[in-house]
Amino acid sequence: MTDTYARTTNTWRNWAGNVTARPARVESPASVDELAEVLRRASEDGLKVKPVGTGHSFTAAAATDGVLIRPDLLTGIRAIDREAMTVTVEAGTPLKRLNAALAREGLSLTNMGDIMEQTVAGATSTGTHGTGRDSASVSAQIRALELVTAGGTVLSCSADEHPDVFAAARIGLGALGVVTAVTFAIEPVFLLTAREEPMTFDRVTADFDQLVTENEHFEFYWFPHTGNCNTKRNNRSAGPAAPPGRVSGWIEDELLSNGIFQVACSVGRAVPAAIPSLARISSRALSARTYTDIPYKVFTSPRRVRFVEMEYAVPREAAVDALRELKAMVERSPLRISFPVEVRTAPADDIALSTASGRESAYIAVHLYRGTPYQAYFTAVERIMTGYDGRPHWGKIHTRDAGYLSGSYPRFGEFTAVRDRLDPDRLFANDYLRRVLGD
Repeated sequence: MTDTYARTTNTWRNWAGNVTARPARVESPASVDELAEVLRRASEDGLKVKPVGTGHSFTAAAATDGVLIRPDLLTGIRAIDREAMTVTVEAGTPLKRLNAALAREGLSLTNMGDIMEQTVAGATSTGTHGTGRDSASVSAQIRALELVTAGGTVLSCSADEHPDVFAAARIGLGALGVVTAVTFAIEPVFLLTAREEPMTFDRVTADFDQLVTENEHFEFYWFPHTGNCNTKRNNRSAGPAAPPGRVSGWIEDELLSNGIFQVACSVGRAVPAAIPSLARISSRALSARTYTDIPYKVFTSPRRVRFVEMEYAVPREAAVDALRELKAMVERSPLRISFPVEVRTAPADDIALSTASGRESAYIAVHLYRGTPYQAYFTAVERIMTGYDGRPHWGKIHTRDAGYLSGSYPRFGEFTAVRDRLDPDRLFANDYLRRVLGD
């Protein structure tokens, strides 16, 4: 999962291909000082500024016609503090590289999302999360961060230093400044045992609270047009390590989940009437399996089939009702949905614009194969999710605006007050931020 960038034409496209930007300039600063100079010159020239990561967001959060800042040269680990159990990493470092480096040191993040191609700053700024009963999003593991503001000031913030900025900037949407370094809490590397098992939709929804309560990390996928789901339970293990076999792992993760699924999606896009039959076959193709490995090898999976996505966080107690309503909507509609619906959970956290801010949450994510018209499906899903006070993922397709979001986030005003102070002239504004934050 990498972004597409044509250097000769200054055209940038996101991973899914649904967002395009044509910046006036593209900059790759190699230091904090160089970045501050880039911001100064942009301000003098009357140009807006947006940093961009690997382009995995499905929204136009990083799009600009001004100065696009690429973090290619702001990478690497600055320090590992084994006494405090933290790692400080440059903001442009891909999570994949961070995970591998920590593993070599016998260390690990506590939780992560299901892909690791994003940059550290890109993932945290948009609220990337996995699933967890007790452990929350990637941003919730931040202990400090460094931010270059619109005025060129290098601001270090934590719970003790500029705590109001820290409460906002851990999921800052690129609205408060350019994040240049992040300090994460870490722990000694541990083993996770993953148990993947097919289960019916009726059983998963009936036992949902029990499955979440009994497992450290629980998630499942429902295959539309069927009553079938695939569940995954990840729990800490004393070992020994028992990773998937080389051949069986390739069959499950590459051949079935990527190769054959790509073919099925392509057929479904060309012949929508075939999708229900393909869904029944796909939902039975993945078999039960159990394996044990270090965290990032269990949490993350390769995602080579490109898609567009909408995801909403609803109060956890509303998850089953929302899912049943979603399933009923698909069954009574002419829609043909080729991608599974993904369901995960998170504990409440204290980040101003976190989708789990102040409430235990369940995430319901819907996808469609890239190039498939998605508006009718996503509009119907959004209508259901907003009926449960759903909060849209900042990096995934949605139509909510500041009027809706200010009512859904109790600390929305705190965030915009920090923004007014750090970027009064809106150097970091773009159309997306004007919609979701107001101006």
